[in-house]
Amino acid sequence: MIAALDFGILGKMRPDATLPLLAALTFALPALTAACAPSGPGNAPPAGKAVAPHGTPAPPAASAPAGLGGPAPASAASSGAAAASARGAPVGAPSPAAPEPAPSISADDAEAILFPDDAAAHRDGIDACRRGNAGTAAAPSPEHERVRCLLALRYKDDRQAAASATALFDQNGSVAGLEREHLMDGGYRGMLHLVPELPVRAERRHLEWTVSAIADVDAFAADLAAAVSSPVRYRHRALALRYFRSVRARTPSAYASGWTIAYNLSGSLHRSADAVRETLFHELFHLNDGAHGEWSHAALAPIYDGIVARCGTRISCLTPYSPNETLVKGGTYYSFQPGNGVAEYAAELAIRYYREQRAALRGERLAKAPFKCGPPENARAWSLLAGEFFGGADRVAPCREGAPANR
Repeated sequence: MIAALDFGILGKMRPDATLPLLAALTFALPALTAACAPSGPGNAPPAGKAVAPHGTPAPPAASAPAGLGGPAPASAASSGAAAASARGAPVGAPSPAAPEPAPSISADDAEAILFPDDAAAHRDGIDACRRGNAGTAAAPSPEHERVRCLLALRYKDDRQAAASATALFDQNGSVAGLEREHLMDGGYRGMLHLVPELPVRAERRHLEWTVSAIADVDAFAADLAAAVSSPVRYRHRALALRYFRSVRARTPSAYASGWTIAYNLSGSLHRSADAVRETLFHELFHLNDGAHGEWSHAALAPIYDGIVARCGTRISCLTPYSPNETLVKGGTYYSFQPGNGVAEYAAELAIRYYREQRAALRGERLAKAPFKCGPPENARAWSLLAGEFFGGADRVAPCREGAPANR
């Protein structure tokens, strides 16, 4: 498979039909970086990476409430001690830590995601959603209902799309809205004009593919969590999904920052439900990698650097080590293309992990030998990735003794 490259999270890229990698690495929008400030500590975008346009609000990542892990209020501590004494437990035993709240998108942020440039034209409807109703103890919160109202307003011209967008929000907390119109520096290809466009009517399949992809990742994470005692720490909920079209171009297919993924309705990668699912998983990995303090740079760089030192760009040497088969036109494996760096190797490894674990959970046969059963570097990288993000889960069968390297 021969492909050139697209750009993704903060300039970290997935393969595309026409855009060479080294040019893609120049897609920084430094003047816009402040608009895409990460929503949590340790998620600062690396220098020289493409970012979302100015004014794009980043939905907040899950954050611990003030005081999480600190001393409980006196009344709570007293009642907890009394309960422990009644159970016969030592009064001085520490209470379990409160669970971190699930990430969510506020109604104000949802309004900005759904109406980034044309709120004035919809002011009456937006205000009506804001007034809403008081809600009851048994009904969804007014905040939740306001977002559902805003979704109905945004998608009022396509009832099927409105139902899909609402189901996505109800089930996953993600909001499918619009990117802002802006110009993106496309390197040697010049400036790319990106315009907002909803995935409705003839383009509704893109929304449906997105909904299906996110539901699949939800189920995947739940299945892994049920199989391990350690937490699965791979955020896949409460995302801002911003749809757009590139004028007279098919790149970028997707890019992401601050728990926001921008999706190109004319992107060259978005040709099928499976392709969209894996592209979104790739983007999600970059977001999670950033939220874990650019984990891939610290954890996988020694493995990656050792492989590159041994093989350079020689395809025959790199074949056993590359998580996926994609080649850069005129270059080498996408996972090891000079300039891509360890973050892209890690994202491709994440896709291979997702693909193989998903097959194992479904009882499906793998199309090729398990990645971890190749050279020792593969097994180490596999284990590190699984431990950091997926609770150490590995449902793929153990490697057979004396099995040949994965080629």
